[in-house]
Order: sequence, then structure tokens, then C-alpha cells
Amino acid sequence: MPNPLVAFFRTGPDRVPPIADRAVVDQTFRRYRTRVFWAVTLGYAWFYVARVNFSVVKKPLLDEGILTGTEMGLIGSAMLGVYAFGKLFNGFLADHANIRRFMSAALAASAIINLVLGFTTWFWAFLVLWALNGWFQSVGSAPSVVSLSQWFSPGELGTRYGLWSVSHSLGEGLSFLLTAALVSALGWRWGFWWPGLACLAVAWVLSRTLADRPGTLGLPPVAEWRNDHPSPRPDPGPEDPGHRSAQSIWASQREVLGHPAIWVLGLAGATMSATRYGVMNWGMLFLQESRGYSMNEAGSILSVYPVAALAGAGLSGVLSDRLFHSRRNVPALLMGLVVTASLVALAVLPARNPWLDSAIMVCFGFHMGGLLTYLGGLMAVDLSPKRAAGAAMGVIGIFCYLGAAVQDTVSGWLVDRGRTVVDDVPVYDFGPLLAFWIGCSVVSILMTLLVWNARPRE
Repeated sequence: MPNPLVAFFRTGPDRVPPIADRAVVDQTFRRYRTRVFWAVTLGYAWFYVARVNFSVVKKPLLDEGILTGTEMGLIGSAMLGVYAFGKLFNGFLADHANIRRFMSAALAASAIINLVLGFTTWFWAFLVLWALNGWFQSVGSAPSVVSLSQWFSPGELGTRYGLWSVSHSLGEGLSFLLTAALVSALGWRWGFWWPGLACLAVAWVLSRTLADRPGTLGLPPVAEWRNDHPSPRPDPGPEDPGHRSAQSIWASQREVLGHPAIWVLGLAGATMSATRYGVMNWGMLFLQESRGYSMNEAGSILSVYPVAALAGAGLSGVLSDRLFHSRRNVPALLMGLVVTASLVALAVLPARNPWLDSAIMVCFGFHMGGLLTYLGGLMAVDLSPKRAAGAAMGVIGIFCYLGAAVQDTVSGWLVDRGRTVVDDVPVYDFGPLLAFWIGCSVVSILMTLLVWNARPRE
């Protein structure tokens, strides 16, 4: 007898007989495509709200002596390390899962963990619960991309993926603005309580708006419906008419594991994520301690970064589809160079200039948003069979977030190492930390150049 839990989360069988009326097929596809796209885009944004919040409460926790910089680095690394392995495991599962149930249940679990964290001050409770949060957080992206690949055809996937990628920035912006305001007014505990309450509500909405595969509704593969078959290699899509073979999905997933370029892209993503999460997780503390801003000022400056990243992510897929014929290597290189230059500007330009710092964050955010789209999964999905999109996201995910996890421990250690006390006031030197982030960005560019001419395997 199959495990009831596995059966609950497994994708349903294809509807037999399928819908034969073309007008009904068209109407059903249009209704569900709109609903699914907005559900995965806005829904994944709230996953970010339930994990970026920890970066906002770092200074209050540090000031009140609840946690040290090293302890916060270990907590962040534990979360991201679990998140990395969860991305791989849950990415492979997502190809087999009912996305509606899988994604909404994970967000609800993350929300509950955040609510509990608002009641504790114990380091080990933070460490264990935040690591557990990493597991449920890891479910978010792969189901989103699997759902996009099931409901949108290859010729439009890059554009839709880029638009979906704005969800990262939406979530970050909500955290930096609303969480910072609530923490300033009500205390650090609300940095966990409000994301928990909000994400419980969003999880319920996702359970009502997401959908399983088109085949379970009696619809044909989306590429067949749109007559969009740009790839020369035969790939029947995520579902075959009337049947979905688990064996064929595993074979496609093994193809992902055997493609060397995907592993190189994983290394590029790992070092890109170290830079990205360095700014996202430690940027608030950097702006307060190194640039002299208050919490609200730092939150306002840092909030322009995800807004700019939203624009960069939203345009990245369209630009690469329209200007570069769905090839991502040239825009990825250009964006990587600008990200590096932005970090250098933060290191060498004068402090306490909010307009200048905001402009740097806009530049960094726009190009990091595009880079996240390319290196965070789209380039790997382009090289993979469509039915193994979740596996591709999983492989890239484990690299990206192991890189982010290592970054958090190194960044926390560098923060503590750069701490000195002058007239009983702690002073922090962030120079080595910025040098570390810049170095990671340079390595990411070099890794991207190694797969310049990569193609799907025949």
C-alpha cells in the first residue's frame, strides 16, 4: 500500500478521456495559465518574507546581547546548508509532485516556525528552528519553475521565468521595508511574528489558486497546444498524452546529472549567491555600522535594491529572448561585471551619502536580479529536458545555497574579527568583508565564461 503522505503530494493521473473540445481546451488553458503564473510569482515572494526577516533583526539581537555575530553567522549557515540540500532533494521531488499541495504546505510550515521563533532567545533554538525553516523554504523555487514549464511552452518560458524572478525582489523589499518598520516600532520579536501570520494566510490562498499538471485536467501538453516546438531534439514534455511515465522522468533527471555544463553553472551560481546573500543578509548591519545610518534609514536604502532587482529580473528573460535569441551568456557576463563594479564602489566611495548609496544599490540590484535569473536556474533549465526542470533547479540550488551558507559563516566571522571597542563603543571594519564579496563575484564571472557555448545534450 502506498504511503498516504506520498500519495497526497504526488501528481494526479492524467484525465481520461482528455478534453476533446478545442474551445474548452483554449478557455481552460487561458484561465489556469493566468492563475498559476500569479500564484507562483506572488506566492514565492512570501517565501522570501519568511527568511529574509532574520537579516533585519540582526542588529537588535546583537545590541541586546542575545546573539553574537559568529552565532548569527552559524544560524544563517545552518539554514542555508539545509536549504541547499533541500533544494536538490525537493527539486527532484517537484517533477513528480502535485504543485498546489507541495508548495502551499511548505509555506505554511515555514510560517509556523517563524511564529515560534518570536518566543525564544536561546541560541540552540534559533539554530535548530532556522535550519528547519531552511528545509521548508527549499520547496519554493523548484515547484514554481516546474509549474511554469508545465503551463508555458519553450518559446515563452524565458520571458515567464524572468517575470517570475521578480518574486525574489518583491519578498526582499517587503522584508526590508515592513519588517524593519515593525521591528523599529514594536521590537525584534515582530520580525518573526508578522511574517508568520502573513505567510499562513498566503499559504491558504496558494492552496486555492495553484494547479496540478495540465494533463490532470484533461489538457494536452502546452507546447502542443501552442504549436511551439523550437528544440530539435524529441522531448514530449512533462506529460505524455494519457500517461506520465515515472521511469522517463528519472531518465531525464539522470541526463541533467550527466551534463558537465550544469555543474559548472552550479559553481557560478554558488559564488554569485555568496555575493547576493552577503548583501542581503549583512547589508542592513553594514549600512548601520559602516555607513552610519539608523535602522529605518538603512532599511530605506536597502529596500531600493530589491525594487531594482525586480526590474532586472523582469526584463532579463524578455531581453535574452528578444535580443539574444534565448541565449543568456552575453547578458549574464555584462550583468556580472556591473555587479562587481557596484561592490567596488561601496568599498571605495565616501560613507554617509544616502543618494549615492541608494544609486549604488539600484545598480547592484538591477543587475543582480538579472544575474539571479540566468545563473539561479534559467541557463540550466535551457540545457535540460523539459520534464526534468525541477532536477535542474535542484542541482543549481544545492550549489547556490551551499555557497550562500559558506558565505554566512565567513561573513559572520569577518564581522567579529573586524570588531574593536573604542571608548566602550564597538566599531566594525567591513573592508575584508567587502573584499570577500567582490572576490566571489569575480569567480562567478569566470565560471560563466567556461560554459559560453554550452548546448543541450543530444
